Amino acid sequence: MAQTPRPHHPLSIDDAWAFTVTRAAETTFFFDFDGVLSPVTDDPDASQPAPGVPGVLEQLASAVRRVAIVSARPVSFLRSRFASLERVDLYGLYGLEVWHNGEVVTEPAALPWVPAMDGLAERARTELPDSILVEYKRLSVALHYRTDPQQAGTVERWAHEQAERLGLRIQGGRMVVELKPPVDQDKGMVITEGVRNAGCAWYFGDDMSDIKAFDALRAREAVDPEFFGMAVAVANPETGAEVAGAADLTLASPDAVAEFLAEGLKRF
Repeated sequence: MAQTPRPHHPLSIDDAWAFTVTRAAETTFFFDFDGVLSPVTDDPDASQPAPGVPGVLEQLASAVRRVAIVSARPVSFLRSRFASLERVDLYGLYGLEVWHNGEVVTEPAALPWVPAMDGLAERARTELPDSILVEYKRLSVALHYRTDPQQAGTVERWAHEQAERLGLRIQGGRMVVELKPPVDQDKGMVITEGVRNAGCAWYFGDDMSDIKAFDALRAREAVDPEFFGMAVAVANPETGAEVAGAADLTLASPDAVAEFLAEGLKRF
């Protein structure tokens, strides 16, 4: 039987799913967590997957070669939210941590930065307004100003001062600024490596850091005429327009992501 030709962008959803089904054994689905599998909340610790998400990810993992979550969250957090999933890989802290086959692997170059991040979190709690939520992640520190958007400038100035003082990198996001070690790792690099031997890959994202993942899919398509990448954005009022502009398809919410996958799984 003739192989289904790779769809061209822009494309129809039917074409994208048809190609994916024919290449299921070579396909990986990648998902961001916040804003994609879970609604964004004022308190990051309160975030939970949308009701239909865990079940549909488990089904998807049985239908394709691989399913992975690629998040700014630590692996420990992701495991606490997806404890029931047995066949889903977890990339935490933009790929500095990886949960695969029952083990956590941490990027060695990032480990020496743990004390600096601990000190930075304490400093942020002391020097920034009380309305700023300081999220310490062991290998990074996220400064959330969602409950007080007027503090955005204050948070960004403080973060840049600390980045220069300590030699850190900054990652902006939806009402958040994150300080990270100067280690070459981001979602784009995770996807570049993750699709190296794939014939098809989908990435679902909602924030600026996810555009690098979309770019990685495009780069692989540029050098491999057999590979197909599908970039899916999830709408939001903060970064939605920019992310959607880089995507093939935009879905309305994490609930819509679960519904979209459930409908797609009927094709397998």
